[in-house]
Amino acid sequence: MRVTVVLMLIAIVASLGSALFFVYRDRGQGKTRAVQALTVRVGLSFVLFLMLMAAYQLGWIGQRL
Repeated sequence: MRVTVVLMLIAIVASLGSALFFVYRDRGQGKTRAVQALTVRVGLSFVLFLMLMAAYQLGWIGQRL
C-alpha cells in the first residue's frame, strides 16, 4: 500500500510539473494543455483520497501510535 501511495504522489507532482511547463511554454496562448494537466492532477488526487479511505475501512492501513 505504501508503494502505491508513493507512486500516486509522484504522478500527482509530475502532472503539476507538466502543467507548469505548459503554462510557461505556451505563454498565454491556448492553455488547454495546462488545464488538462491540472485536471489529471485533480483526478489523481481524488482517486488517491478515495483509495486511502477504502484502505482504512478495509483495515489495510491503520492508526499509527
